[in-house]
Amino acid sequence: MIEYSLENGDLLFSVQVVPRASRSEIIGEYNRSLRVRLAAPPVDGAANDELIRLLAKTFKVSRSSVQLVSGLGSRTKQIRIAGVSEVALKMFTEVAGANGLN
Repeated sequence: MIEYSLENGDLLFSVQVVPRASRSEIIGEYNRSLRVRLAAPPVDGAANDELIRLLAKTFKVSRSSVQLVSGLGSRTKQIRIAGVSEVALKMFTEVAGANGLN
């Protein structure tokens, strides 16, 4: 199960990325983190940008609402989605459930 927390309306969770995949997609849970495949290579921040774009699209929030808290150069990253609404939180739990994470 994915570990996450809510702090002052912000959703915090870990992501395990797999760069240079054939396509960008959320694929499931790995070590209590959300596992994400990214088509972008881990060069010049391209994979981080792709991750932010994918998460913003998936959870229907603006790209500026998705922050990379830690792990800029790592495959394991800490993500903060600022000002999470009930809709975004519901999307998070649905994505987790759809991928067999609950």
